Amino acid sequence: MDILPSFDAVRVLAVGDLMLDRFVEGGVKRISPESPVPIVEHRETRNVAGGAANVARNIASLGGRCSLVGLLGEDGAGAELQALLTADPHVQLVPIRDPSRATTEKIRFVAHGQHMLRMDRETVMPASPAVETEILARVRSELAGHDVLVLSDYAKGTLTERVVVAAIAMAKAAGIPVVVDPKSASFARYAGATVVTPNVAEAMLATGLPIDADPSAEEAGRRMIEASGLDAVLLTRAERGMSLVSRDQSTVHIPATARDVFDVVGAGDTVAATLSLAIGAGLDLESAARAANAAAGIVVGKRGTATVHHAELVEAMMSDNRRSLGTSSKIMDLKGVLATRFEWAADGLECGFTNGCFDILHAGHVRMLEQARSRCDRLIVALNSDASVTRLKGAGRPINPERDRAEVLAALAAVDMVLVFHEDTPFDVIAALGPDILIKGADYKPHEIVGADVVVARGGRVETIELLNGRSTSGTIARAREKTAAI
Repeated sequence: MDILPSFDAVRVLAVGDLMLDRFVEGGVKRISPESPVPIVEHRETRNVAGGAANVARNIASLGGRCSLVGLLGEDGAGAELQALLTADPHVQLVPIRDPSRATTEKIRFVAHGQHMLRMDRETVMPASPAVETEILARVRSELAGHDVLVLSDYAKGTLTERVVVAAIAMAKAAGIPVVVDPKSASFARYAGATVVTPNVAEAMLATGLPIDADPSAEEAGRRMIEASGLDAVLLTRAERGMSLVSRDQSTVHIPATARDVFDVVGAGDTVAATLSLAIGAGLDLESAARAANAAAGIVVGKRGTATVHHAELVEAMMSDNRRSLGTSSKIMDLKGVLATRFEWAADGLECGFTNGCFDILHAGHVRMLEQARSRCDRLIVALNSDASVTRLKGAGRPINPERDRAEVLAALAAVDMVLVFHEDTPFDVIAALGPDILIKGADYKPHEIVGADVVVARGGRVETIELLNGRSTSGTIARAREKTAAI
């Protein structure tokens, strides 16, 4: 049996709070003279479907199909969110317009990969009785033909107690499992659900217990099950992984996957989506929980409200295949990289590309590569050969030979493939690979980046990353010479 079945035949009905996530991104180089606040120099604004809509996005990216029921206001944010969702053929939006509320919009200001400020525009109020009736009518009409019901509760007003209780009752009557991503302090409203996925803060609020280790996590899960009539609780515990507590089974503690955390936005949505798909595909609850844990480990390594692909999840569940690869197997010639790049594309994975000499690897290089990897699903690094470095940097360079530099790069978790090229620029490599994203340091202007025109002409994009000040190979060499001279 495959480690993870295909989700292509799984249909999930998602009901919950719809949101539009805006990411306003830029760089900070100075402080305002008007008040002691940083000035963000705007580079781009990205709009992404969030909340229950992000659950739907993750279901679609993993290969499943999702019907999505939720509330939208009669406003611009609602129109933008509807446009984003209807563009995905795997998502069928079933919108309910409520002119009395604003579509929830979360605006995040990000600089150098760090969140600086979040501003929310929203109307937080329970759906009116008339709107509740319309939600339930849509759930009743949509439920047939679906394998799982997932309720994504962000406490914005869509999932009132009446809606939750009635929706779970409908699903149970139809023999359809129910996954709940909760927000209420009272879990009694979720009684009858197959599994509820609170985080530690939500579980502490519901039980009053401090949760700091496996025994207290299990005790909290038991209390929620006993007090609320739940079948199982999957407690998500950030860097401590997850704890699956079931009414009739032994508790299973699942360690977190070994990945760097770049951004936790939307990780709970990924857990709910993966768990529902895995259950819908016939996996037992423990196997489904392990799949959800692996998916969460992937998505926190990406930037912003991100999604996970089925191929990525398979790799993660095979003991993180990327890390287990020997460094030599990550270093390929152009033919090998081309074959791998096209395999990634066939799996729907977005390919990023960057290049450099990487003569003496320093913190600036590592930071740039980590941020580059967070913007794509796979990252190819093209490395200047020794002869190429000498032509670019002069006699005495490189300090380290190309094979050593390639081995060090390949050992980084952020790097998926290393290719040594011999020309002065990587133009021919970029033209052959056709990456989806071309990434360089912000010391380059977009029009100065080699291959930018090729990537953009093919529908790709070019992005720059702020460099870590004071870190450079030339500076490292100069300091070493100074210290040597002083001995």
